[in-house]
Amino acid sequence: MESGISGLVPCGTTGESPTLTHDEHDHVVDLTVRQAAGRVPVIAGTGSNSTAEAIRLSQHAEMSGVDAVLLINPYYNKPTQKGLYEHFRAVADAINIPVILYNIASRTAVNVETPTLARLARDCPNIVAVKEASGNLRQMSDVIGEQLPDFAALSGDDNIVLDLIEAGGHGVISVASNIVPEQMSRMVAHALRGEREAARAIETELADFFRACFCETNPIPVKTALAEYGWCEEIFRLPMTTLEDEAHREQILASLRGLDLRRKSVGREPRVQG
Repeated sequence: MESGISGLVPCGTTGESPTLTHDEHDHVVDLTVRQAAGRVPVIAGTGSNSTAEAIRLSQHAEMSGVDAVLLINPYYNKPTQKGLYEHFRAVADAINIPVILYNIASRTAVNVETPTLARLARDCPNIVAVKEASGNLRQMSDVIGEQLPDFAALSGDDNIVLDLIEAGGHGVISVASNIVPEQMSRMVAHALRGEREAARAIETELADFFRACFCETNPIPVKTALAEYGWCEEIFRLPMTTLEDEAHREQILASLRGLDLRRKSVGREPRVQG
């Protein structure tokens, strides 16, 4: 928050939410709301491949005091567009707080097509945004082109957020900002003000880290980086594991050198050498 972020997302998939028990999930959401103390919005990840489970998690999050929920596409089930519509509408109808849809076909095997998204936004007043992580800028532009009232298009990919903002988008729900929040906040702020050159300069500085974040399956690289700075332990819940290829550790750390993170480390001195 001191670095200028505009929101917190507990129990996003970068937080390994698929392997949390319901009790753990509820605890993380409750804790984040208490710690944020109203200083920034809290958007709880409450999606599931079970509609009933997504409703329960979302209702708990609402009772905890979150500002919105983030609903990932149902995974594995591979629902039709009709099924996606009915799923998201059922969850949205079960709560009274804003809903952000999370479209990431690479991890869920299904894409929320633009007509389905537009229909949901029009039929459900509390569906107010989409986190679009398809990597398909054309699809994102099509969503923006729908001109949905008071609807935000957010990138789920750090490396194309500036392209999205230049196309009329509104920001990013970021992986990289877990370790470089100040840089990401400044980059997006410049872009939203139309300061393209300043935004692109920061993007260039972060480009190697953006690539490193996906040298192995997310969240392995970013949590490895966080552990190097003492912000978490290098522990993952199976089936996620520590780095498969130790050569990637040097790639991750090399991408962070020169970004002035040492002064913000906690717990111990980072092993990154500047």
